[in-house]
Amino acid sequence: MSAGAAAAPREAVDLDRARRALRQGAAVVLPNPAPLTHVVTATTPRTVNEAKARPPGQPVALWAHQAQTLRAVAEFAELDAAGVVLADRLLAEERLTVLLPLRAGVPRPAWLAPACKDGRVLLFGARWQPLRPLLDEHRVLYVSSANRTGRPPAADTAAALAVFPAGVPVLRSPHALDEPTVGPPRRATTTVAMHPDGSLTLHRQGAQDQAHPCPDDYLDHLRARYAVPGGPGDPLP
Repeated sequence: MSAGAAAAPREAVDLDRARRALRQGAAVVLPNPAPLTHVVTATTPRTVNEAKARPPGQPVALWAHQAQTLRAVAEFAELDAAGVVLADRLLAEERLTVLLPLRAGVPRPAWLAPACKDGRVLLFGARWQPLRPLLDEHRVLYVSSANRTGRPPAADTAAALAVFPAGVPVLRSPHALDEPTVGPPRRATTTVAMHPDGSLTLHRQGAQDQAHPCPDDYLDHLRARYAVPGGPGDPLP
């Protein structure tokens, strides 16, 4: 290629290439269904942080991409059986990011520690069916918003390709409706904190609560739908 020739534009990868990269220990940027933004995931927390150009020891979320992930975390969480069921529904049905309280004084395994901070563990909940062939190969995955430090999360494939270096593959959306031209803007997930009594508070606003006039309205919605302690109403069908 001559000195004045432009480099070929970078392209997104297919599911097989993304799977190989994840198996080999690389970080991979993955799409999510609207209105969520992309995420970056890897089998080690350090790799996630390096892809985001931030300190390698910074806490990351543990991806609850399989039901057994939450069951394993529940052994260390200060929640009763009903609280664990609620956490699973918030993760799987609402696709929230959820902070769970940890039992004090209980040693934590090495795989859990990167997602722990200030007595809580951070779980990411989206379980999008088109990604299952890639995700289900791994028992433990770490995940964070698909952005470099100081920049917003990537809302679409083009943004992700522009933000991340060539060594971080970006998966082409496996679903034709992944990047609609209408609808609410894409945002990172809303983060909700669960407390030992099963009550909820809002930790960070995001995609799921944006349709509600204020954060308290979204929390009221969750309390009513899931019969959360301290909330009005019964579970919706």
